[in-house]
Amino acid sequence: MTILLTVLLSFLLSSLIAFTYQKTTRYVKTPVDFLQAIILVAIVAAMVMQAIGDSLARGLGMLGALAIIRFRTNLREPRNMVFTFASLAAGIACGVYGFVIGIVGTIGFCTVTFILKYSPMSRMSPLVGVLSFNVPKYSEDVPELEAILNRFCSRYTKTRSQIYTPKIKGIVEGDPPDKKIDYEYHFKLINEQDGKNLDTALSALETLESLKISFENFPEKI
Repeated sequence: MTILLTVLLSFLLSSLIAFTYQKTTRYVKTPVDFLQAIILVAIVAAMVMQAIGDSLARGLGMLGALAIIRFRTNLREPRNMVFTFASLAAGIACGVYGFVIGIVGTIGFCTVTFILKYSPMSRMSPLVGVLSFNVPKYSEDVPELEAILNRFCSRYTKTRSQIYTPKIKGIVEGDPPDKKIDYEYHFKLINEQDGKNLDTALSALETLESLKISFENFPEKI
């Protein structure tokens, strides 16, 4: 009965953690496999702790057995890793009969997660964006462009510059095309209304080509 209660409680606590993740995540499409992993990993952790018990020999043997398994899944978001550890902690607490610790810790974790969701720390700024374009190698519009960025942005930084030779069909052999430079800037606007003004000012520069402005108000880029 104790083992059954351990597995059942670890399932309930991990399901609460998965529910909290689903309701507080910024992703439009919820990763179903990750939600299932959150629930299952708590049950596995509880089983491992039950199997080890108070035996040092079992613990060393289990450590050696688990060392054979190599997990190659990358968790790109630190927040996803925290939820995985929370589920592991709940499963470990249930496995060592720390039911009160598991219940109180899980409820506290989920409560703080919902508080953070509605706090200023969770708001995505629509002012942060990326500017990309290319110009001829000897263009003199780049200093003017940075002057425009100084006018509309509170801060900016150049993140990439790359010289390349464009491929043009029908070009006469021996007369290569002029080299071009790809630029990329990250910036933060002073006001939200300045986005349209920035685009208008940059579009007036004649040598700028493939001008693209995108705002980073999505989780993968924050």
